[in-house]
Amino acid sequence: MIEQYLITDELNIKQAIKRINEATSKIVFVIDSKNKLIGSVSDGDIRRAILNNISFEQPLGKIINRNTKTLNQNYSLEEAKELMLLNKIEVIPIIDSENNIMDILFWSKIFKGKHSKEFSQIDLPVVIMAGGKGTRMDPFTRILPKPLIPIGDKAMIEVIMDEYAKFGMKNFFISINHKGNMIKAFFDDHESDYSFKYINEDKPLGTAGAIKFLEGKINSPFFVSNCDIIIKDDYSKIYDFHKKGNYSLTMVASMQNYIIPYGVCEIENGGDLKSITEKPQYDFLVNTGMYILNLDVIKYIPENKVFHITHLIERLKEEGLKIGVYPVSEDSYIDVGQWKEYKQAIKKLV
Repeated sequence: MIEQYLITDELNIKQAIKRINEATSKIVFVIDSKNKLIGSVSDGDIRRAILNNISFEQPLGKIINRNTKTLNQNYSLEEAKELMLLNKIEVIPIIDSENNIMDILFWSKIFKGKHSKEFSQIDLPVVIMAGGKGTRMDPFTRILPKPLIPIGDKAMIEVIMDEYAKFGMKNFFISINHKGNMIKAFFDDHESDYSFKYINEDKPLGTAGAIKFLEGKINSPFFVSNCDIIIKDDYSKIYDFHKKGNYSLTMVASMQNYIIPYGVCEIENGGDLKSITEKPQYDFLVNTGMYILNLDVIKYIPENKVFHITHLIERLKEEGLKIGVYPVSEDSYIDVGQWKEYKQAIKKLV
């Protein structure tokens, strides 16, 4: 069924975002009223629209990539492989002589697991904040620390590490407090190609306080991640964005659409109904809990005090330093820190 990957040019950007999330392909192909291929819209195109303050209500024509790579119906397998590898793309439409989409090729179908997609390698340290009590995952966390909750045949923290390792990052600092000895015991008894160092919090120090312990121990920018989120995106592109923007701290944010399932009332004059909007929709960029920090921001974190990442961001802004926001799609952000989201994550990842 290729229809789920197609969208007409009469729709707007918001509708394209919805279709991209439903298709889970990070791309949809745009057709005209006669079903002819016009171009494509990817999550990268959506990201650029957000960064350029283009309204989601704008028509797709504002962001369509009209130079979409295609293959004709007489393509060879080698031709398809070469096009995917050369252009680092995972989805290619097959068109006929009249530019109708006849089929769509996917990386998984072409390579059948015999060739992994190659990612740009960035050898940066990664800090995983794993010291919380995980109260949102009670009663699991009465027994296990949240980072060790299983996702398939791996612990949650392993799944997070594996994503970083795709991009060459295998040097991890793990902040621990609650049930920290269990996390240490797990890795002591677990064969791994990764390097581990622990940041022992004698008391909870918030979402940024433990980063202070890295002072003098690393010499490059570094990623920071909560231990209950997984970002399925290109981390090298996030780092490129961070560098090109000359940011001191970059926050990864997810595009989210919320529908209030009720009529929302606006009143005036002490109780008169001014208007009612039925099931309004709102678009937000929400903080995912993944960041890139430059080395010099550590000096703004106080020693041995509760200090959250939001406090750090406020401090950096007060100092006149730049904070970046890198948008990712709703489907790229997997929150496994609550029961509902955990169950959805299992369906996606296992």
